[in-house]
Amino acid sequence: GDLAEEKAKDFLLNLGFFVVEQNFYSKFGELDIIAIKDDVLHFIEVKSGLDYESAIQNITPQKLSRLIKTGDVYMKKNSLNVDFVYDAVIVTPNKIDLVENITV
Repeated sequence: GDLAEEKAKDFLLNLGFFVVEQNFYSKFGELDIIAIKDDVLHFIEVKSGLDYESAIQNITPQKLSRLIKTGDVYMKKNSLNVDFVYDAVIVTPNKIDLVENITV
């Protein structure tokens, strides 16, 4: 929830990301965090759980499809023509992990 997103945001800032927006909604779904690093736009899904496996399993093919559609809406709405990628931040009680390029 919100606590995991705040932890994820702090984690990303420490890695050199610049957070552009949080909780962007479209009719398809929500993007938890939109950030930029090294001229690449990152659409970031935050998932939390008691362990890594239970958290990452919540990113289903259907969820991924909604993320991609919402990212497309964001790009069109803001007239952006930049490199972009979909990432996940997995927040567990003892660790935070960045999983890059979850659409491959």
